[in-house]
Amino acid sequence: MNILHGSTRAAQSSPAVAFKAALINPYELGRQSFNLAAPAALLKAAGFDVVCLDLTLQKLDPDVLRGAGLVAIHLGMHTATRIAVAALPKIRALAPSAHVCMYGLYAAMNEALLRGLGVQTLLGGEFETGLLALAGRLRDGDDGDDGAQREPLVNFSRVAFVTPDRTGLPKLAQYAHLILPDGGAKITGFTETTRGCKHLCRHCPVVPVYEGKFRTVDKEVVLADIAQQVAAGAAHISFGDPDFFNGPTHARKVLEAMHARFPQLTFDATIKIQHLLNHAELLPVLREFGCLFVTSAVESVDDGILDHFDKHHTRADFERALTLCRASGISLAPTFVSFTPWTTLDGYLDLLRELVRLKLQEAVPAVQLSIRLLVPQGSYLLRLPDFVDRLEPFDSELLGYPWHHADPSVDALQREVQAVAIRMESATRAEVFGEIWRLAHAAAGRKEPSLDGVDPGPPVPRLSEPWYCCSEPTEQQLQSF
Repeated sequence: MNILHGSTRAAQSSPAVAFKAALINPYELGRQSFNLAAPAALLKAAGFDVVCLDLTLQKLDPDVLRGAGLVAIHLGMHTATRIAVAALPKIRALAPSAHVCMYGLYAAMNEALLRGLGVQTLLGGEFETGLLALAGRLRDGDDGDDGAQREPLVNFSRVAFVTPDRTGLPKLAQYAHLILPDGGAKITGFTETTRGCKHLCRHCPVVPVYEGKFRTVDKEVVLADIAQQVAAGAAHISFGDPDFFNGPTHARKVLEAMHARFPQLTFDATIKIQHLLNHAELLPVLREFGCLFVTSAVESVDDGILDHFDKHHTRADFERALTLCRASGISLAPTFVSFTPWTTLDGYLDLLRELVRLKLQEAVPAVQLSIRLLVPQGSYLLRLPDFVDRLEPFDSELLGYPWHHADPSVDALQREVQAVAIRMESATRAEVFGEIWRLAHAAAGRKEPSLDGVDPGPPVPRLSEPWYCCSEPTEQQLQSF
């Protein structure tokens, strides 16, 4: 297969013709993708002609893909992968001679499925090294006609990052933004200081690929990336690390330097409950440097479910972390896997009552109360005794192992809550919570206690994109292609 413009010999003899690589991001929580910008910079530095498409805001453009010898699609999460699989036929039609690569967490996790769809190269872990090698050999005429992948499926070697190149992406102001409690808004940038995670939570999609490893991005690269986004209008930075405190010393150094250069800049980060407790002394430091809120994967208030997930925190730990954050002036944004094979109607009502007691109605978007456990390929949940017996065979459309609750009313409630989250997207969080409160009590055959006069908690700073990485894609997201 000839993947160069014209013949291989002509392309190599003419310096005016550059090998074209198209990078595509299907979805990344409405943020301007670090995982497009970082490899784009490395490929451009190596002399490649690079174009980027972000399907969050753009449609598949024939002119952009025309002449591409390599199309590389980032699969950082479940939603992105579902969108990419659905878009793949059109991508192939628009770039029929291109070598198709998929990279990121879900590329490595879904190797068999994606190869079956004709994806030639899959790159997981620190994918940039493999992407550069792949582009180089394609440019040199080695298109891998034997079908064997040359680059490692998963690579953990450290990447010599350069400043991410965001020039080919839509303007920062078009992406998800920060909404303040007073109704104001801030343009929001997005970057990463680490990848992977040193923890082994059984349900987490990072774990099957990184297996307890994490890698840092050089502080100066992070700062240069932040600086260019501030120049583009960013007044807030969202750190996309799976856990910002995997390397607390590295995180502190980045924040100290960022705050010294941009003292008015605010930020948010994702931090594990266990880390919030173990590094409680750093919470006032986070606030001093501009932290407005911390997202934490609480997942459940049922200690049994937390044990199944191997979260290394308890319900009581969650409340302690919330108290510590509030004492430091930081809002805590908990996320949940609200429906699991172990969830009961009483357990779901217990979760709702706990959110009421802790005054967290305003802190939890409705989608978080509808999330159903996904079991992807390689999930450490598959190592639990007897858990596999609950599952059906792997479903390539779902990208996971389907399961049905032993109590059909639990599955029915999940569908109702998800429908409410979509239907009432423009309502206040307290209003949506009230409707979910009613539905959950009705499902359990109980009259719901009135929430009139109950303090829903203060409005909290939040990002305008409420969807979640483990949610099913919406019809609107699928329209991008």
